[in-house]
Parts: sequence; structure tokens; C-alpha cells
Amino acid sequence: MPTLSDLGQLPKRLVLGRPVRSDRAGESLLPKRLALPIFASDPLSSVAYATQEILIVLTLAGTAFLYLAPWLAIAVVLLLGTVVLSYRQVVRAYPSGGGDYEVAFKNHGQFAGLTVASALLVDYVLTVAVSVAAGTDNIISAFPSLDEHRVLIAVGLVALLAAANLRGLRESGRTFAVPTYAFIVGILVMVATGLIRDLFTDSPVVAETADFTITPESGFGNLTGLALVFFVLRAFASGCTALTGVEAIANGVPAFKPPKSRNAATTLALMGGIAAVMFAGVTALALAAGVKYVEHPCDLEGFADCETEPQRTVIAQVAAATFGGDGSPGFFYIQAATALVLVLAANTAFNGFPLLGSVLAQDRFMPRQLHTRGDKLVYSNGILLLAGFAALLIFAFQADVNRLIQMYIVGVFTSFSIGQWGMVRHWNRELRTETDAAARSRIRRSQMINAVGGTLTTVVLLIIVVTKFTRGAYLVLLVMPILFLLMKAINRHYSNVSQQLVPDTDSRTLPSKVHAIVLVSKVHKPTLRALAFARATRPDQLTALTVNVDDAETRALQAQWEKYDIPVALTVLESPYREITRPVLDFVKGIRRASPRELVVVFVPQYVVGHWWENVLHNQSALRLRARLQFQPGVMITTVPWQLESSVGRDDELGRGDGPAPGDLRRGLTDDAEVTPYG
Repeated sequence: MPTLSDLGQLPKRLVLGRPVRSDRAGESLLPKRLALPIFASDPLSSVAYATQEILIVLTLAGTAFLYLAPWLAIAVVLLLGTVVLSYRQVVRAYPSGGGDYEVAFKNHGQFAGLTVASALLVDYVLTVAVSVAAGTDNIISAFPSLDEHRVLIAVGLVALLAAANLRGLRESGRTFAVPTYAFIVGILVMVATGLIRDLFTDSPVVAETADFTITPESGFGNLTGLALVFFVLRAFASGCTALTGVEAIANGVPAFKPPKSRNAATTLALMGGIAAVMFAGVTALALAAGVKYVEHPCDLEGFADCETEPQRTVIAQVAAATFGGDGSPGFFYIQAATALVLVLAANTAFNGFPLLGSVLAQDRFMPRQLHTRGDKLVYSNGILLLAGFAALLIFAFQADVNRLIQMYIVGVFTSFSIGQWGMVRHWNRELRTETDAAARSRIRRSQMINAVGGTLTTVVLLIIVVTKFTRGAYLVLLVMPILFLLMKAINRHYSNVSQQLVPDTDSRTLPSKVHAIVLVSKVHKPTLRALAFARATRPDQLTALTVNVDDAETRALQAQWEKYDIPVALTVLESPYREITRPVLDFVKGIRRASPRELVVVFVPQYVVGHWWENVLHNQSALRLRARLQFQPGVMITTVPWQLESSVGRDDELGRGDGPAPGDLRRGLTDDAEVTPYG
């Protein structure tokens, strides 16, 4: 028959499944076919909104500057290629999974390492929030009536992702592989179909917004000079969202099957190539179809119900135009695949955040709990922490992609830049010791790749900060220093604790004698058991101690003490203000002052109860005493438990009947226990 503890574990087992033994950790390692959807779903899914973000900025000036979109897309693709090549050097040089954090820490020092860590932690939370919000947008594009439930849908999806990841890497990989590959195939088929129709048939693709016009926003009508440059750079910065998640593979190298570095580098190359083709294809098809997408739907002249109807995403408009309308099977396939992969793109963060948290915890910059694996050999605490912060962010910004995305990619380009320049220093160090000409040539080639990557990502970071600062990036720049200082404080605490716990001669010195104190409230079984245990330790001195809060009760206690002929003298402390904790504390301090080398052991009788509400009725005085005594040096607290009937198996619920079970008489469970000041 299942016990109460088994029933309490049931919800956990339904969500997570059976726990996995530690010696099976190797079985959770990922082959490339599963690693790609797990670690690359974020950059692959960004195809769904990177083009859209470029169009949002360009259409601020009407349609006059849409001709810039292809050039901006080319710039983004070139940057993506450079970053992918740069990270291939990282995974080969640092396969332990620290990624940019490890690179920065080892090559630039603690300050740079914690800067990267704070940037990545913020970016992972934003990755979940943006990806899930964008996925919710695509669900609403197919079913507009769900718009009023936007936040609830997004938070529910975060919860589902957390549950899937808590089940373990391989299981989540299988869960995410099908939607990711379905999205890749769907987008490639859509792009090919649309471009073939446009180039080789008489029925080109035409978006539902192709005939709409856009009124330029105030100040964007006639852009020239520096204003035009700033405008173009802002559109480019928005398009750089296509690069989010590239670093996750570098952080997740330990999760790959051997040879880890080679498999991670291959996965990076596959991800970069697929993402570049998809992004370029969607951008070309969106421009060919005449897609219009704006920040405020009512800026679209021709959109009749802009106040009540949500605006369809760029992907939705392109799919409808390519496959024959918003009721076609192709349209629903693309929307379903896009929504799924956008939601599952958050899985990149659900793998990267816990791994980075584990590394930080191992380096004592985060709580040690983040380094502990759960039942399924995943870092459960990191997963839950990420899900909580992402859900809070979604709720705070009402799952609005346009607002959330303004804070996006500041963190990721911060880590890109610092990490790439760290790699340049790493290769410099390698060159000092390498003498083989062929090896030196390979090192110089890698160094050049990282130098170019560092230069480009630093320039892009400056562009992002300048163009997005007032639109939300300032929040990230505010949170990052807070996280930085928090990690420094945690590290300082752990360092101080380690120094205090180093063994010295004092810690090996035996106490001069042991003084045992048994707290007494009444003469009953818990008290007698505590006295028996204290006597069994053979202390140098034993004191039975009670506090006089009521004269009549104290006299009755003394009478019972004499009646039972207890072989220990009863010491009574006066308490004119009816306090219990303060007189006991003063008594213990007095012993320590008189004999600093004397060890004081306080025996505290305490009830063990079976229901949470029973704790309200018992143990309050005992808990207060223990809480105060634990701060006293040279004092040990020994809890003497007394199990009440409710804590021993819930016999009535299990059908024991009314008679005592074997051992009840010996344990004293057939008598009613009294409520005492200490219980």
C-alpha cells in the first residue's frame, strides 16, 4: 500500500518521470541530430521575427526606405557568418562549457568574466520572454480571437517548457526535434515555392497588406545626413536579433557526445548555414510580396479594424500569400510550425542558463544549489529560476514582442564582444609557446577570425546601445550591474566562510568540561526521555532547568519532581515578565562567562507531528529557543524528538483499527501528550 510520502511524490513523478541514477549521466549526452534542435532553435526561429523587426523600423518613414531592407539583410547574414566562424574557435579552445564567460574570465580576469555572465543571464531570460511572446503572436495570427488571452497563453507555454526540460536533455531533445525540423522544411518549401511563383509564373505572391499605404511618423518624413545614418543603423540593430542564441552551443559543449568539440563546431556550422538561408529567403519573399508591418496597426492605411484586430505577423502574411490564403493547409502548417519553434526556441535558454548557472556556482559566484542536478540529471534549480523570471517579465510587459525586443540582444552582443577579444588574447598566449610552423599558421588564422569577429560585434554593440537605449535597452544596462554586484557579494560571502572554517589549533582543543542543560516544562515522557539521553552522555554537570512564568504551576512542577524522585536537581529561573527565552539565554551566557572553555549542551524536548497545522499548536517555544541559542558560541543544541501519534503512519487512515499497534506501548503512544511551554 502506498505511504503518505509516496502520494506526495506522485505529482512530481507525473511531470518528471522516474529519477535517473548518477552513473547514467553519459546516456543523456546528445548526438548532433538532437543537439541542433536543442541548441540552435533560437537562431533558427529568429527568422520568424528578424525580418519583421527590420520592416518595423524602415516603415517608420513610410515605404520610401524599404529598398534598404535587402542590403540590411545581407549585412546581418555576413555578421552571422563571422560570429559562427568565431564561435567555432571558442568551442575548440574551451570545450568545458563556460563559453564566453570562461573565455573572458581566463583571458581578461574576474571583472570581464562577471560582466559577460551578467549579460548572458539577462539575455537568457529575455530569450524565453521574446521567443514565447513571438510564438503567442503567431498563434493569435491564426486564431485572432485568442488575443485577449495573450499573457495567459504565454505564461502557460513557459510552464510547459520548464516541465519538458525538467524531464531531461535527451527527452526534451526528442520533444523539440520534430517541430524544429518541421519549421526548417516548411520555411524552405515556402521560400522556394514563393520565389518560383514570383520568377517563373504569372501568379506572383501578393501579401494582404501589399496595397496598404503607410503614413510616415512625425520626424521621419525627410531623413538626410546623420539622421538617415542613425535610422539605417537602428534598422540594422533590430535585424541583428537573428544572431541571438549562437553562443548557446559554446555554453553547451559538455552536453554533446564525443568528440564534443568537433560535434559542437559541426552543429554551429549547420545552424549558421540554415539560419542564413532561411533569413535571406524570408526577407526576399516578404519584399517581393509587398508585406507591410508597422509598430502601430492604425498606421496602416487600409487596415479597417486596427483598433480591435491584431496585425498578422510577416511570416503569416508571406505564408498566406504563398499558399493561397489564410485558410489554406500550407498557411496553417507554417503558423503551427512557426509558433511551436518560437516557443521551443526558448529551450536554447533553458539549456544555456542552467549550464552557465552551474559553472558560476562552481566558481562560487552563484548559490551552490545551481550546481546540483535534479532527479533527471538536469540542473533543476536553474530551470525553475529561469522560468520564474521569464514569466514575471512576460506578465510585466503583457507579452508584447515590440516592447520586449527593445531590451533584447544588448546582453548577447556584450558577451560576443568581450568573448571574441578574449580569444584574441588566448591565441597570443598560444603563440608564445608554439614552435611548429603549421600550428602557428593555424593559430594566426583563428586569431584573425576572432579579431574580425570582435571588431564587428563591438561596433554592433555600440550601435545597439545608442539606437535602442531610450526604447528599453537602459533597463538591461541597469540590471546587468546589479547582477554583477550580486555575484561579487555571493563570492565574497563564500570566501569569507571558507576562511572562517579553515582548521586551527583552537578547533582541535577539547573543552575543559561539558555542562548539560535539560529544559523542563512538565514531568512527562518527553522530559524524562530528554533527561535520560542527557545522563547517557555522561556530562561533567547536569542541570534540569525550568522558567517560572506562573507560581502555582511552578510549585506543582516541583511537587511532581519530588514525587517521581528524579535524581537531578531542578533549577528554577525567575521571570517577572513571563518570558521564557530571555532567562534561559542569560543562564547559558552566565555559564560561558564563568568558564569560556566549558561546552554547554542544551537538550530541547520537541514534538514530531504529522500535520502542518499541528506545528501551530506545538513547538513554538522550542523553535524560538533554538533560534536564539544557535548564535551563542560554545553552545550545542540537541533536539530530543517525541513522536505524536499523528506522525506514525496515520494508522486510522490505513485501517489499523482502534487497538494499539506493536510498539505503541513502548513508544508511549497510548497516552495523551500534554501541551507545554516548550512544546
